[in-house]
Amino acid sequence: MIQLYPDGLDADGPIEPDRAVAAESRPAPAGRPWVYTNMVVSADGGTTVDGVSGQLGGTADKAMFAALRAVADVILVGATTAREERYRPPRQSEERRAQRRARGQAPDPRLAVVTRSLSLDTDLPLFGDPENRPYILTARSAPADRRRALEPVAEIVEVGEDGVELAAALAVLFDHGARTALAEGGPSLNGQLIDEDLVDEWNLSLSPHLLAADSRRAAIGPLPSGPPRGMRLDRVWTDDDFLFCRWTRSRER
Repeated sequence: MIQLYPDGLDADGPIEPDRAVAAESRPAPAGRPWVYTNMVVSADGGTTVDGVSGQLGGTADKAMFAALRAVADVILVGATTAREERYRPPRQSEERRAQRRARGQAPDPRLAVVTRSLSLDTDLPLFGDPENRPYILTARSAPADRRRALEPVAEIVEVGEDGVELAAALAVLFDHGARTALAEGGPSLNGQLIDEDLVDEWNLSLSPHLLAADSRRAAIGPLPSGPPRGMRLDRVWTDDDFLFCRWTRSRER
């Protein structure tokens, strides 16, 4: 990858995503993890082809995906995305696991799936590792029979009465030791994070494709209360016709 901003094309030679992403600052706010996103969108803003994002990616995008996951304590994802993208328990390479241990992190990130209704089948791949069971973030009103079905394969966390209260969920994850939470969507989850002003860092990969059609944007939901959330452009990298942009939350804007 080559850095376009802030230092220009001749910055310091090619970018190594793993090393560069790990060196970026992500200080946990009081009482919750630092929340950062990773979404890939087409050049005209679409997020999926036939319901999944895979066709928008490429070698460079996969490298960025892996680098951002490598520094996460928790990977936050909505139930629909977890089902449609066939999520599995995150597992790092031995090299990355050693790097994580050196930083004081667990060898692998842990999934945290957001679902108000607990509509997840126990045979999904995300439940495939008993040594790395996912958190299931749900509401107290969720069906009791669904909770009983999932308890043997997941850690159920109730945060909210009729819906999942993300601020409360992040506080629980923080109490469990999470200092970085990577949100991978889908758009509804991203929209709720924006609405509650919980996004500290927005990573967006712009894919060299055009979709048109009716593909959803990277975040959907109601307009957030108050002014739009101000962000500061931190860096832009490019590789294989992709743009990789990182913004951080600007509380002054």
